[in-house]
Amino acid sequence: MDELGRIVLPIELRRTLDIAEKDAIEIYVDGDAIILKKYAPSCVFCSGTKSVMKFKEKNVCAACLQAMKQL
Repeated sequence: MDELGRIVLPIELRRTLDIAEKDAIEIYVDGDAIILKKYAPSCVFCSGTKSVMKFKEKNVCAACLQAMKQL
């Protein structure tokens, strides 16, 4: 960690996890561990990450969108 708090991830790790420059990363704390995860938009209703699209500035998956249409 440098004096500004930045951490460098080795190129091998970034390649393995398909993380490119400027990709968004989520940071979580779990007990005394820090977890870094590549950001993937998820549905506001079911937290799914497949077929997610923006609907009125919210992320909604195709399945939830279809379920809302049936209401």
